[in-house]
Formats: sequence, structure tokens, C-alpha cells
Amino acid sequence: MSVNKVILLGNVGKDPEIRTMNNGNEVALFNLATSDYWKDKTTGERKEKTEWHRVVVYSQGLVNIIKNYVKKGTKLYLSGSIQTRRWVDAQGVDKHATEIVLQGFTAELQILDPRTKSSNGSDNFDEEYYNSIDKDNSSESNNFIEEVINDDIPF
Repeated sequence: MSVNKVILLGNVGKDPEIRTMNNGNEVALFNLATSDYWKDKTTGERKEKTEWHRVVVYSQGLVNIIKNYVKKGTKLYLSGSIQTRRWVDAQGVDKHATEIVLQGFTAELQILDPRTKSSNGSDNFDEEYYNSIDKDNSSESNNFIEEVINDDIPF
């Protein structure tokens, strides 16, 4: 058994780039900065080391969130896997890139900024999401929730 899971908490370095793949799906690309801080024991000076991580998001739901709510400076929590791509460039030089990939059901992304302006001018994601829910289906979802709550769980 093995595990390939990366968890990062950091700030977006510049506005995410959204590309369209050959199959029509969109992919989001951005760099995330994570920093370590410490106090130098000899000088008492505060030190900092920043690592940059290339993030590639294939999950369409997360791509839509990134497209509308993430910009340079946004603080993110994310969870994905680490992957290394290798290729040979036009000059015949071997190249590689190590990326944090968010795809599938295990991918996670949380915006940690208290309020983030979206590209459509809305500044409240929760309110916008709530207003977008189909109110006609609310009774069906309530029934489902009641069934789950009333289920005999042995713990």
C-alpha cells in the first residue's frame, strides 16, 4: 500500500491561468507560495524561506471556483497528489516538472480569505451559492437528510 497526498496552505503568487484542453475541459494552473519563519539564534533576526509549488487543477468544480474566486494573494488550503512530468524539448534536452495535482474525489480546495471578490463582482461566495440552489428540489434533499439522520447507526 502507498499514499501520495500533499497538503499545502499558502498564497497564490499571481492570477490563475485557465486553459482549455483538447477534450473541452478546462484546467487551472497557478503557483502557491508556502513560507517558513524562524528567529536566527545568533542575530535574533527574523528569517523566512519561501517555497513555490506549481498547482494543476483538473476537477471541473474546483476549476470553476478558482476561475471565479481565486486571484493573486488569495490564501488557500489545498490537498492533492504530487506528480512529475518528463519530456524532451525541441532542442533534445530532457525536462521535468513536479506539480501538485488536484483531480478526482480526493482533491480539496478551501479559500481561507474572509471575503474574496469574484470576477462577476459578487463578494460573497456563500450567499451566491445559496441563492443558486434550486429551491424546487429542497424538499427532496430534506427527505434524504432525514432518512440519513434516522438511520440506525451502531455507534
